[in-house]
Amino acid sequence: MSDFTLRNGIIVDGSKEPRRGVLEVSGERIRSAENPVGLDLKGASCVYPGLINTHDHLQGNYRPAVGPKPGQFYLTWLPWDNDLKASCTFEERSRLSREDLYALSGYKCLFSGVTTVHDHFPQKFNAKLLPTLPIRAVAEYGLAHESSSYDLKWGDGILIEHERAVKNNWPFITHLSEGFDEESMKGLEYLESIKVLDSHCLFIHCIAFSDEDIQKTAKAGASVSWCGFSNMFMFNVTCKIRKMLRAGVNVSIGTDSSATGTANLLAEIKYDRGLYQKLYGEDLSPRVIFEMVSSNAARALWIADRTGSLEEGKLADILVLKGRRDDPYENLVSASEDDIELVVLEGNPIYGELRFLDIFGGKLPPGYTQIEVDSRTMFVKGDPAGLYTQARKKIGFKKILDYLPFEPEE
Repeated sequence: MSDFTLRNGIIVDGSKEPRRGVLEVSGERIRSAENPVGLDLKGASCVYPGLINTHDHLQGNYRPAVGPKPGQFYLTWLPWDNDLKASCTFEERSRLSREDLYALSGYKCLFSGVTTVHDHFPQKFNAKLLPTLPIRAVAEYGLAHESSSYDLKWGDGILIEHERAVKNNWPFITHLSEGFDEESMKGLEYLESIKVLDSHCLFIHCIAFSDEDIQKTAKAGASVSWCGFSNMFMFNVTCKIRKMLRAGVNVSIGTDSSATGTANLLAEIKYDRGLYQKLYGEDLSPRVIFEMVSSNAARALWIADRTGSLEEGKLADILVLKGRRDDPYENLVSASEDDIELVVLEGNPIYGELRFLDIFGGKLPPGYTQIEVDSRTMFVKGDPAGLYTQARKKIGFKKILDYLPFEPEE
């Protein structure tokens, strides 16, 4: 880990107006320091907090997506699960180990500027895998699959998991109202009846929420993870997102797994903005979207004291993008994988253009490799090219995973 300074970048820290300035990193945190390494961005790059994806299933990130038959949509998630397990996608995916799938998912996150993700599985399932990823996966949370009689009974039960979350200042995370049967539509009512509705709650999907449910969620200080593409793909409807925002609900964005969702968070951002425009005939502010994948998401995961902004003292989770747009918020919302110049996790550069190797003394550190992305040579922590090659061998053919923006050398 090296101390360094990013100079003459457009700093988008979430607490002040974007400005051309300096960002100093000392150790794992953002703080003022006399750093020996300074990198001049020449006003051509925008500097953001590392992005946060509040909902993914890291074992499920495989292509192609599995959905309902043409012209049809699901009533609940359960028939989708049956279709998935009968699909060619599931058969192919089963040729890869759990370790393979988690490693691929870690790079899905990294190559879209995500430094923090929540993997919606119980800790007994993922605890040994999350620390192996190149990015941060939140490990401290209470969890349920959902609140219905046909949920998957993850964790130790809703009451115990929620109590644990409250005691430890963790989020309590569950799918909720993911469908339109009677139980799904009464999901919030059930949680309220057992006194599990407060600011620790992060609810995923919420497509069947009534106006009253939205008001109760806002009053409780609970959060929602909006997964627009997955919702439309499976159910042909999404949550009442405009009403949620107007009610003051803390809304973040999740991708869901690529078995139903977009390729990555950058793609989800663009889709959700377009969906909002289609639904309401008006734009969703790029600044609001920025907050959904930074400060709102950090608050939803109960890590806002550590990350989600570029304030001094926070962990140095940083995303640097090419400055293609005059408005830095618009620049983020319209960005693609090819616009990423640098990603830093806790002060440690984990992906970037070779010019940023000056942070490491000009040499590729041990444990890093190089790949070609958009005709640029990039350094990256780990060996995603080797991982991709080995995955293809196990699958049996040259599988294309669209969340990996490179081709490994043969």
